[in-house]
Amino acid sequence: GARVLRTQFLHGLAALFVMLAGASGSKAALNPGDHEFSLMHNQLRRSYLVFIPPQSSAGKPLPVVINFHGGGANARNQKSYSRMDQTAAREGFIAVYPNGSGGIGGRLLTWNAGTCCGQAAASQVDDVGFSIALLDDLARRTSVDRARIYATGLSNGSMMAYRLAAEAPARIAAVAGVAGAMTLPGFAPSLPLPVMHIHSVDDPRAFYNGGLGPHFPFTNTRVLHQPVDAMLSQWLAFNACPAQPQVSGPVGGKPGAQDAAHTATRYTYAPCRNGTEVVLWKLTGAGHVWPGGLQDYLTLILGASTTVIDANAEIWRFFQRFRRD
Repeated sequence: GARVLRTQFLHGLAALFVMLAGASGSKAALNPGDHEFSLMHNQLRRSYLVFIPPQSSAGKPLPVVINFHGGGANARNQKSYSRMDQTAAREGFIAVYPNGSGGIGGRLLTWNAGTCCGQAAASQVDDVGFSIALLDDLARRTSVDRARIYATGLSNGSMMAYRLAAEAPARIAAVAGVAGAMTLPGFAPSLPLPVMHIHSVDDPRAFYNGGLGPHFPFTNTRVLHQPVDAMLSQWLAFNACPAQPQVSGPVGGKPGAQDAAHTATRYTYAPCRNGTEVVLWKLTGAGHVWPGGLQDYLTLILGASTTVIDANAEIWRFFQRFRRD
């Protein structure tokens, strides 16, 4: 009995030492490469993938980009499909891919982004709370620059990034959505925020002009999409941006390539309140896709892939100019 007690005491002492070492701020950075972590939030076991760039070995705090997957996908899909790790490795930021909830066996996950999507929205899962818990969990594990945390995502993940930005803007320095307009019933951010949106007018699922989209594959579920211009006008008004954008482009696809006829035009509304701005990349020819991501992926469902712009490069170029004070 005494030996068991002594062992328990030593384990308790070791745990206390580890806790105190963590509290003193001496934080071991995570090794470069891939990691997976989980945490409990609101009685749900949640998880996320992390890519740590080689620059982490220098020990200084790194910026973070949260990249939310689309409805019916998962973190692993988004990591391989968006190919953001390559940009993270080159530019020196931490890429984080959270998993939504619901689904079957870790697949077909969704986010509660407001009026969309799926089981997550139906059961009012607190995905904003989970995202904040994830950021706190990550900051305990490695050194992050809290002034440079950014959110992006695809489709339902884009909607989720906007919800996080609108409801927790003190934690997010800028937001960029791809192929999914905000679906928040109540829009009342407490701080102005830089916004970039990337969307094709030929998107066959999240219609640029809004409306009821086609059925989710293998389901009876349809999503009512908000018009992109209506969403942007909410951010433009809140950020007190000028009425007229500066327009550049259009840029076209590479001659001879299958996306040669695609175009991308950039609309920049600036300067706005507190040094923010709102940018729209309006594409033609592309489908419901991550520009520059994995090509020819699920084209029957998503439509034409495109390299007319590289979403990762444009998003990071935008993000890196902004920080939270």
